[in-house]
Amino acid sequence: MLLFKTSVLQTTQLLKAPQATPANVTVDDFAYSALGVPGNTSNMIKTGITTAFSPQFPGLNGLGVALARADLAVGGVVPMHTHHGASEIVLIIEGTITAGFISSYNEVYLKTLKKGDIMVFPQGLLHFQVNVGDTPALEFVSFSSDNPGLQILHTALFQNDLPTDLIARSTFLDTAEIKKLKALLGGTN
Repeated sequence: MLLFKTSVLQTTQLLKAPQATPANVTVDDFAYSALGVPGNTSNMIKTGITTAFSPQFPGLNGLGVALARADLAVGGVVPMHTHHGASEIVLIIEGTITAGFISSYNEVYLKTLKKGDIMVFPQGLLHFQVNVGDTPALEFVSFSSDNPGLQILHTALFQNDLPTDLIARSTFLDTAEIKKLKALLGGTN
């Protein structure tokens, strides 16, 4: 295990933080408890995501792994999104989730998952999860990077100042629907 084979100096270099020195690195840089707390699902998507990426959990920096917890209320959704820097594996702990991704050839891979099931989402591909059960769902997620990046499709399109007419032309969506989504998500123009 890396922690037992590195010196404190090498460990501070692993953390890659300017403030990380042998004197101020502690065990708390390598332990993280936030994934034990349910996320807040009182929001538009009825989902609470808690991440353990290197910005929150410094001990992950440079290790090429990260974790997250997703709590989905009944009807909750992890919207269509992508991680440019990592592949993702989800493990269903409780509930029933329909999950899927779209390949670069526009093939759809869709599966309903139950407790104990896992599914992988290849790096950079659009993917999503929806709680299709009648109880809350819980999943834990693993990433192949300590900071996988995230781009959510609907916020990329509608939570900015990209002109509505350009979105309409490039997506073939109705202008009225685009304006409605921009108003809902905080976009302008």
